[in-house]
Amino acid sequence: MPPWVFAMNEVDSRAVVSASARVGKGVRIGAFAVVGDDVELGEKCILQPHAVVRGPARIGGKNVFDSFCSVGGDPQDLKFSGERTELVVGDANHFREFSTVSRGTTQGGGVTRIGSHNLFMAYSHVAHDCVVGSHTVFANGATLAGHVAVGDHASVGAFSPVHQFCRVGRFAYIGACTVITQDVPPFSRVVTKRDTQCYGVNTVGLARRGYDAPRLEIIERAFRLLLRSKLNTSQAVEQMRVQLGGSPDIQELVEFIETAQRGLHK
Repeated sequence: MPPWVFAMNEVDSRAVVSASARVGKGVRIGAFAVVGDDVELGEKCILQPHAVVRGPARIGGKNVFDSFCSVGGDPQDLKFSGERTELVVGDANHFREFSTVSRGTTQGGGVTRIGSHNLFMAYSHVAHDCVVGSHTVFANGATLAGHVAVGDHASVGAFSPVHQFCRVGRFAYIGACTVITQDVPPFSRVVTKRDTQCYGVNTVGLARRGYDAPRLEIIERAFRLLLRSKLNTSQAVEQMRVQLGGSPDIQELVEFIETAQRGLHK
């Protein structure tokens, strides 16, 4: 362990810090924690005892890594054979116990990306080449397969797996134990009962984020067209344009629907 690490930070003598790691000021590293090769840790990060961060990885400031999490590990992909890939993480994320995050693969662009202010609860997993926005919540056991994109402020419920290449839109809420095999629209609630389907607008989550009643009413009108009318998806989208097209939220919803490649939960 480089001697400057002790001088700048609070590092337990039983921790392991690679000579090639770069550690910012104010970092705390607990007993038996590991900071691997080619890891950049921003200022004021905290590694609790037994936390593991591997590289290549570029990690911002004020991230917290709880005991026994493993962040920046090799991708769980049979095609991976040791190529140099990386993980890029923003600021103020919290990785709870036994959560795991894999680096990218060359076939997927080589990078797994995570934004800022996300909570990854125990046993959650972010696989190779995923892109996660900011202010998301991954409940216990929530799992992303490879190449998944998750928008800002989305919530993935406990024990909910998301299939490869799927997208989860902004402010979406995925209920517990829901199997996601298609794209999840922004602003929606998607919950498995017998069949996985969209039950309408995530009104509680949107209201908490400052969406006022008129704005919510416009989104709800769009979802009534999408889910409760006798129109098919293309017809519903056209009516959204005609009736509600001046709303930026509806423009986002329409664009999301029209670019779906795995179908749409309705």
